[in-house]
Amino acid sequence: MTTSTAERPSVCPLDCPDTCSLTVTVEAGRITKIRGSRANPYTAGVLCAKVPESYPEFVHGPGRLTTPLRRTGAKGEGRFERISWEAALHLIHARFTAVMAEHGPQAIMPLNYAGPHGLLAGGSMDLRFFHRLGATLLDRGPLCGGIRTEAWTGTYGAAPGIPPEQLEHSKLIVAWGYNVTWSGLHMTPVIDRARRNGAKLVVIDPKRTKIAERADLHLPIRPGTDVVLAWAIAAELERRGGIDRAFVERHVAGYEEYMTRARAWTLAAAARECGLVETAVQQLADWFRTISPAAISVGNGLERNQNGGSGVRAVFALPALAGKFGVKGGGLVNSARAAFPRTPSKLARPDLVPRGTRTLNIVDVGRHLTDPTLAPPLAAIFIYNHNPLVVHPDQNRMRRGLAREDLFVVGSDVVMTDSLAYADVVLPACSHFEHADLFAAYGTHWLQRADRVIPPQGEALPNTEIFRRLAARFGFDDPAFRASDAELMNDALDGADPRMGGKRPSAIPLDRATPMTVDGGGEDAVLFKNVFPKTKSGKVELASPYLEGKYGARLPSWRPVASSYPLTLISPASDQRITSTFGSLHVSDGPPPLEMHPDDARARGLRDGMRVRVWNDLGEVRLPLRVTEVIPRGVVCTLKGAWMATSDNGQTISALCPADHADISEGACYNDARVEVAAL
Repeated sequence: MTTSTAERPSVCPLDCPDTCSLTVTVEAGRITKIRGSRANPYTAGVLCAKVPESYPEFVHGPGRLTTPLRRTGAKGEGRFERISWEAALHLIHARFTAVMAEHGPQAIMPLNYAGPHGLLAGGSMDLRFFHRLGATLLDRGPLCGGIRTEAWTGTYGAAPGIPPEQLEHSKLIVAWGYNVTWSGLHMTPVIDRARRNGAKLVVIDPKRTKIAERADLHLPIRPGTDVVLAWAIAAELERRGGIDRAFVERHVAGYEEYMTRARAWTLAAAARECGLVETAVQQLADWFRTISPAAISVGNGLERNQNGGSGVRAVFALPALAGKFGVKGGGLVNSARAAFPRTPSKLARPDLVPRGTRTLNIVDVGRHLTDPTLAPPLAAIFIYNHNPLVVHPDQNRMRRGLAREDLFVVGSDVVMTDSLAYADVVLPACSHFEHADLFAAYGTHWLQRADRVIPPQGEALPNTEIFRRLAARFGFDDPAFRASDAELMNDALDGADPRMGGKRPSAIPLDRATPMTVDGGGEDAVLFKNVFPKTKSGKVELASPYLEGKYGARLPSWRPVASSYPLTLISPASDQRITSTFGSLHVSDGPPPLEMHPDDARARGLRDGMRVRVWNDLGEVRLPLRVTEVIPRGVVCTLKGAWMATSDNGQTISALCPADHADISEGACYNDARVEVAAL
């Protein structure tokens, strides 16, 4: 008997800026191999190790959810029984209806984030359903990326920066808060090509990452002080004649207001505050003043603190002050999403939202779930595309909220996550290999479409179909709730936009990515050459009316974290997981180690390989210790995303992170965690 084998095109949906094209080998309806394809010229057949190693087991392994379930044990215990889709939908309808009768529809809230990055799976029929229901709205951006997005919008408006491929033309590349080799792999060969042509590479990151080891200059900055460093460089540019006065006069608003704050920082003072060597700061300032084209790629690392918006804004200001725009390889690699002709109002239908519906910040969900004065209370939540118990800050409060017996929790995912263990009803979701979707990258200017490569596993359904069925059960009979996936694709993007090349979004090729060039004419976006700021003034707004109106933050600011705990804890991305995705496959690996500088270890009598307790007022985590000089003094580091099964006391690293708000976007402040460490 022969087994049919086929190779099919697909796209990686995970939370990564690159959005790789894939070739998937399918045998008898099962994925047996995944490799990179060249359909996306940027990713060019290269994949991170996570996808080929983990995805087949994620889709077909023993943890896969294939039927609806109903909880039979205590919340969090993980005991369930199989039920039918009919029974599951009936139970959700009955409980949601009862909640609405007692408290109104705003007592229901979706709790979703960025599991799959497909436009359909990530926010289409689901949002139509919750908008029509009148549920509480969730502001998702503050958890990650929202600070950087708002900083860009306030400074440049909805204009795209340069695509990452243009770094090949740069002579100076600054990776600021961006662990390229783990979180944007395909930028590495572009940087390598630029360096072979004489470019210099600067990496600004508290940790000596792989890309930092290869850099011409690494600045191991103290977390949360990026605004100080960027201000000092701006002031040094001015002192040394490095401001492009003609560019500033024509294209920059708020120069004097901004520079009044920047001038307060000398290089020496900034070096002290940032924990840096002054000569290294001087070197960066000199290179940025004298080398062109120069480009900065900003990662999410520097936004994860109370000064995050200010830090990102101050970095965004530097190319404008030095006049680095208008040439290939010059400016900022940022805001790729502005390169796509998105039509979110058609896709998500916010016009269905009842007037006066409240919006809650995703960072605050744990607090709201445990707040007896919240009116109306959160009496029902629907968790999907998300694992909040592992991902959210202040983990212990989130757990207390999810454990409420009076909270009705629906969960939908590909596998049984730590969060879904608290659900009353669990719905099996399709992996992205089992349904069609569109992928507009957030780090590149390439649009891709994928079709399903295998049938749905068991009784799993795509998000779109789950919410179609729920809409029908609730009697929502508008055509918007019967739209097919192809119709949703056509609602997601403006098919008449010249960037679409005359094709409907649902009909773009599967075997090649579609470039998002300027007006579809084949030219890459180059800010101040063929695209321009979309602020109200049409200029780079260093003093931002937009951010002043929303957050009272006309200008960047800075304040140190006040804490009695001596060590700064950072929790960056893992090379094994995408946030917590694939976390279930790495439970046997145990918890990720805590990295600590030898001087800090010596002061506490700690040795490499010991098990240590890491604690603050919010919780305690127990980890193996790795003593290493890749971490500066005063900072400790461990990787985010580990699941509860790796813990011997039911807490992972998010338990130590405060649910505080940053200066803009009310964003999350994971890197403001302050801790102490001792031997177990």
